[in-house]
Amino acid sequence: MTALDRIDLRLLAVLQTEGRITNAELAERVNLSPSACLRRLQRLEADKVITGYAAQVDPQVVGLGLQAFVRVQLVKHEAAMIERFVERISGWDEVVACHALTGDMDYLLHVFVADLADFSRFLLDRLLNDAGVADVNSSFVLRTVKRSSSLPLTQLER
Repeated sequence: MTALDRIDLRLLAVLQTEGRITNAELAERVNLSPSACLRRLQRLEADKVITGYAAQVDPQVVGLGLQAFVRVQLVKHEAAMIERFVERISGWDEVVACHALTGDMDYLLHVFVADLADFSRFLLDRLLNDAGVADVNSSFVLRTVKRSSSLPLTQLER
């Protein structure tokens, strides 16, 4: 794990919300010279603290109006079956996140599709058609109350 000081954490906090900020603006915000800021940024990228940069796209605006969380239980927990499931999920664009869980279900999928018909196709043609899936339980998002891709870095300053 990379040791992060207060300046690193402030730099990361700014970048999480303003990924397109210039190095000069970033340096000013964290009270560094532009060259020192750039060196820190390059170190954070080299150490894989910063893993990439991406635009945040509004799903409604691009036509992905239905969002669901799908809990999946596998038939067996054999290594080959798990590997096959993970490989298949990785190739499905509708699945934007997949988490292995503890408890009564094995995986939690975060799925974006256009509408209920698309979800039905995804569920019936892909997920349930996979021989390793024993059970699924779906919940549809009615309203998003909070959405953030930023990590809670202020907790690390303690």
